[in-house]
Amino acid sequence: MLFGYAAFSFSSETDSTAYPSFKFDGTLKNKFEYVPEVGTSRFSVRNSRLGVSGKIFPMVDYRAQVELSSEGKFQVLDLSGSIKPYEGLSFTLGQTSIPIYNSYTTNPGTMMFANRTFLAKYYGGTRDIGFLTKYDFDALQIPMSAEFGIFNSNVINSPTWRDKLSYAARISFGDMKGFRSTFKVYDYPNSPEIHHFMYGADLRYEGKNWKVETEAMKRDDKVNNDKDLFAYYLQGAYSFKLKENYMFKNIMPAVRYDFIDQIADNKIDVSRLTFGLGFGLGKKAFSSLLRIDYEWYFKNNQLDFLNQYEEMDADKLTVELVYIF
Repeated sequence: MLFGYAAFSFSSETDSTAYPSFKFDGTLKNKFEYVPEVGTSRFSVRNSRLGVSGKIFPMVDYRAQVELSSEGKFQVLDLSGSIKPYEGLSFTLGQTSIPIYNSYTTNPGTMMFANRTFLAKYYGGTRDIGFLTKYDFDALQIPMSAEFGIFNSNVINSPTWRDKLSYAARISFGDMKGFRSTFKVYDYPNSPEIHHFMYGADLRYEGKNWKVETEAMKRDDKVNNDKDLFAYYLQGAYSFKLKENYMFKNIMPAVRYDFIDQIADNKIDVSRLTFGLGFGLGKKAFSSLLRIDYEWYFKNNQLDFLNQYEEMDADKLTVELVYIF
C-alpha cells in the first residue's frame, strides 16, 4: 500500500463479567509530499501505532500504545492505569495525554488535515508521566467535565527526578456532537532555560455532516520574555454524500487558516491557508478517506523552529490514504 492509515479492534469480552478485556487498535499513516518552490518531494511513514486498552476488573481500566515509526523513531506513547470509583470520576496514573490540547487536532485518526495546526505541533509535547483526575457531570442539562493533572514536566519516557512538577487543568462544556467549548491552562517548568505557561480556549460545532473548529492559545516564556507565542486556527469541513454504489461514498472539502506569532511587532510572523479535499471510502463522514491537501505559507518573519530546513515553511502538496476501522 502506497499511502495508508489503518485501525482495527476486537474485544475478548464474551459477556459483561469477562475480565480482563482487550481492545486492540492500530494506526498506519504514510504520505507523499511535494514542495513546488524547492522542487523536492518525499514519501514518509508519519505514524504507525499499535495500542491496547480494556478493563482488569470492574472500575479498573488500562491503556498502552506504542509508535512503531514516527518519522523513523520508536516511541512508547501511553502506559497508564485508571481507577473509576463511581460513574463520571476517574483517577489515572502513568504516561498519558496532558489536558491542554484537543485530541481532534493531535490524534492522527481524527485530524481534519494531513498536517497538524501550528498550535498543536509547535507548542510542546502532548504526553507526560504523571497523575490525572477527571470528573464528568451535567450542569443545567449541559454535559461538562473537569480535569486536573500533575506531571514530571519532562518529555515522555523519561522518569527523571524533578524539583518542580508541571500541572494542567481543563474544563469542558458540551459534547463532541453539537457545541463544545473548553478552557485550559498548563504550567511547564522543564529546566532553568525552559519554563512555559500556556492558556487558551476553543469552540467547535459538529453537525450530521459538517463541523467547524476554532482555538486560540498563548504561551508565555517565563525565562525569555521576548519569546512569547500566540497561535490561532479556524477550520471546517463539509461532507457531501454520493451514491452508495460509488467507490467513494462522500466528498469532503475542508479549509483552514492558522497562524503563529512571537509577538515581537505588529505583524503576524507566519500564517498558513490550507485547502483539502477528502474522498470518503465508507458511509461514515470524516472517517476512511483519500485526502489531498495544499498549504500556502505567508511569512513576515522567520521563526527558528519553523525554518530548520527549506521545505518546512514552504508551500506544499500532501496526499495520503486514511483507513479507519
